[in-house]
Parts: sequence; structure tokens; C-alpha cells
Amino acid sequence: MNPDRIVIGAADPVIAELVASLHKGVDGPVQTMSIASAEMVKLASNALLATKITFINEIAAVCEATGADVEEVAAAVGMDHRLGPHFLKAGLGYGGSCFPKDSRALRAMASNSGYPFQLLSAVIEVNDLQPRRAIARLKEQLGGLRGRRIALLGLTFKAGTDDMREAPSAIIASRLVSEGAEVTGWDPMARLGTQAPWNQVERKETVVDAVADCDAAMIVTEWPELKDVDWPLAAQAMKNPLLFDGRNHLNPEDLARCGFTCMGVGRTTLQPK
Repeated sequence: MNPDRIVIGAADPVIAELVASLHKGVDGPVQTMSIASAEMVKLASNALLATKITFINEIAAVCEATGADVEEVAAAVGMDHRLGPHFLKAGLGYGGSCFPKDSRALRAMASNSGYPFQLLSAVIEVNDLQPRRAIARLKEQLGGLRGRRIALLGLTFKAGTDDMREAPSAIIASRLVSEGAEVTGWDPMARLGTQAPWNQVERKETVVDAVADCDAAMIVTEWPELKDVDWPLAAQAMKNPLLFDGRNHLNPEDLARCGFTCMGVGRTTLQPK
């Protein structure tokens, strides 16, 4: 284990030292503090990371309006040692069990203490809107969603887990179904329940099966398996080879050469080549 830091909150310094001694041999600085401060470290850390993700998603929206490429922008911004490259990845918003919960908890803590945490409120609002922005762009590109068949590629909140908590795919699937679209889904690990919207999503075993006869496909989770897909075959299987890469996971030039109209977050739409 090589943590960036070990935070110990305790009301009694003797107890704090005792707990610190349990971590001897773990390579990481130990910080002891009050219980209130330790709780704040956890909430503030996750809220700040959520803010960084949300900021680059807002920059992505401006890039879409101005013709800039958010991937180029983020790479250059991240070279500044004061900022760093981590969590500067535009996409469909954060999810999971930590960032949404801790951001809301910190906002509630501030509100209960009489302080309106306006910045964090904006972060939460923007993140909630991020999947809906993607759907709106897809809807505009297709000229409507009713009767369309849409494939969602990746359903978990991030790759490498079966965790569906606060996954953007749930918002996207719900909205697509509510607007009259048929939805298929692919994910190598997701544990889907039987409740809405998943009872209305047709799960497929392969990406090519998921996109077959579809009017569009959307990459929702950045699974590495997606880089090994036979994309020319996938394009041929689709009714309309339109791919919205919601994680900017694949090379859009390569996809265009495979026959796709390729949309991304914070990027110009590429036509087939």
C-alpha cells in the first residue's frame, strides 16, 4: 500500500497515536487531526475531484461551440504542474458511490451550518445535466428519438467494476425510453436489476450484436474491450453508423475511416471517410 496520506481523526491525542502506530510500515505520511477535520478531508477531497471533472465538462461544452478540441485543451492544461492531468477527462459526468454522495453530503453540511455552498451546488447541477446534454445532441443529430434504436456500450459507472450506483447510463436509458426509443445495451460486468429502466433495455452479449440494426450507438463506459471491437463490421451491422463516444475513448479518425459518423464530448463531429 502506498497511500498519498493517512488521515486519522480522534478527540484524544493518545488514541490518535495508538491508531497511527497501527499503520507503521505503510509508506505514506500520517496526518492526525480532529474528528471534524478528518471527516472534512474526505468530503472536500472527493468534492474537489468532482469539481475538476465538472469543470472540464463545461470546457467541453464551450469547445463544441467554438470548434476547439477538449482533448487537446485538457492535455495542455494538465501539463501545468499546478493543475496536473488527473481528472481532466471530459465525458458524461461522474458517478459511483463516492463523488455524488460526498458532494451532496458536503453541500448539506454547509447548508445546515448556514452557508450556501454555491460552487458545489453548480457542480452537482452541471453533472446532473451532462448525460442529458449528450442525449440532446444525439436527438438533434438523428432528428428525433421516437422509433429509433439506440445501443448503449458500457453501463457501469466506470470500467473495471460491476457497480451501477449513480451510473450515467441509467439516466440515459431512462430518457431514451421515455422519448420512445428502443434501447439495447452491452457491458461485460454490469449487474442489472429488473426495475426500470433496465427491464426495458435489451442486453446483448457482444458489441456487434448490440449495435445491429441500430440508428446510433453511444459509448457510455470506457471499457478497454471496446478498443478490440471489429468496428468496420459494427458499422456494417448498423442501420445508420452513428457513434457518440461519450468518453472520448476511441480515435475518431479511425472510426470515421470505418464508416462512422463520429460524435464526441467537446469535439467536432466527423463524417465518414
